[in-house]
This record gives sequence, C-alpha cells and structure tokens, in this order.
Amino acid sequence: MFTTTRPAQDAAGFEEYAASAWAWLYRCSYLLAGNHADAEDLAQQTLEQTYRSWSRVSRADNPTAYVRRMLTNLHLSQHRPRARRLEVLSEAPPEPRTTAAAGPEERMALWPHVASLPPRQRAVIVLRYYEQLSEREIAETLGCSPGNVKSTAHHALRSLRAAIGPGTDPGEEARDE
Repeated sequence: MFTTTRPAQDAAGFEEYAASAWAWLYRCSYLLAGNHADAEDLAQQTLEQTYRSWSRVSRADNPTAYVRRMLTNLHLSQHRPRARRLEVLSEAPPEPRTTAAAGPEERMALWPHVASLPPRQRAVIVLRYYEQLSEREIAETLGCSPGNVKSTAHHALRSLRAAIGPGTDPGEEARDE
C-alpha cells in the first residue's frame, strides 16, 4: 500500500488499522465532502497523514478520535484557499442511481441543504447527527469549545430550517439517518 522504511511491525499495524477503518473513514469523508471523488481523495489523504504520524496515532488513547480529527482538519483546511482548487466536480455522480424506499428518500431530501452549508457548520452537523458524537467530542475533534460547537450547530440548523421551510425540524430528520 505505502512504501516504508519503518519497522515491519509498524507497517503491519497501520495496514491492519487502515483496512478496518476504511469503510468508516470513507463514509465520514463522503458526508463531509459531498461527492464520491472528493470523499475518496479526503479519505486517502487522511490515511496518508495517519501513516506519517502512525507512531503517535497508534499510541493514542483513542486512535479513531485522533484520525477523525485529522480528517475533519484536512476537510476544513481544503476549503480555506478556494482559489487553489484545480477542478470543480459536478454534484451528480456518473453512475446510475438506484431507487430507494420512501423513508431514506425523505431523509435524503435534507442532504442537498446540508451539503450547501459552510464547511465548519457542515462538519458540526455531520459529526453530531450522522456520526452521533457528543458536543464535547465534536469540540475535541474541531479543537474548539463546546460552546462554539453549540453556536455553530445553532446557526447551521437555523440555515437548514430557513432552506427547508417552516414546520420542519432538520435536527430530528438528520438524526434518523
């Protein structure tokens, strides 16, 4: 997977972790990035950074939280210098979509609105409602205070309510996902 000059035990430990974490890492990347190509790139970049820092990651009390923070920081940092993006990908995937049951379709109606949020608000919504993290865990992941998480979530939910219309609660709908 990666070329290595590290001891074989470290490389094997990383490869085992990467294989077991890939599904979760890609899912979270997709929720943050909003499309398959960017999600794959984000997940790969996170694994690359994880490999470079494997000695610290493997010694962490919670390696998944450490990698989640790497993932979120990479996502947020990629949105800062927008002028540096080399290409803009379309929202529609090239593969055909399959029809789903009515329940997921209704919940997915919220997704385009979540995807349109600013990166930090989107990260808070994804971590809270899709990843089911507590405000404290989100604060640790984003490197901010729990109050900042609450404020950011409040602004994001207010934007979602305005986009969807009165009488709906996007917080409740997102939790069903």
